[in-house]
Amino acid sequence: MALREILIVPDPILKKVSARVDVVDDELRALMDDMLETMYAAPGIGLAAIQVGVPKRVIVVDLAREGEDPAPQYFVNPEILWASEETAPYEEGCLSVPEIYDEVERPSHVKLRYLNYRGETVEEDAEGLYAVCIQHEMDHLDGVLFIDHLSRLKREQAVKKVKKQAKAA
Repeated sequence: MALREILIVPDPILKKVSARVDVVDDELRALMDDMLETMYAAPGIGLAAIQVGVPKRVIVVDLAREGEDPAPQYFVNPEILWASEETAPYEEGCLSVPEIYDEVERPSHVKLRYLNYRGETVEEDAEGLYAVCIQHEMDHLDGVLFIDHLSRLKREQAVKKVKKQAKAA
């Protein structure tokens, strides 16, 4: 496993639409392992492959709280089969938009289908933080950042702040 560099706004790669994956093989599992290690080191709770410069429809997530055993989840070619009309606001942040947090309104429940680490098809329901996290990460696969859900002014301020932080570092 290896740590990978997390791309930061306004990197144009983050706006690319990721390609579907044909097969879950050892090479893809190695990518997912690297992504998980990178996410833990950041630290974060979710990471899409595009955030490490790989335009494939792959996500890793771990919602275990501090002090709990890790509970990594792997999503290859995830798709939302159904989303509730009921929405809920949640304060989101993103490893590609460091130190920026804002409220985003998303469906509170979704039904998912994806391939897991072994390449098996899984269908399941998600709600609460799990639903928010998976929708946030799936947005990345389509070139959408959480700040794209904000007003133009808030989005521009966020990008400006991240650029300023990068210069200072």
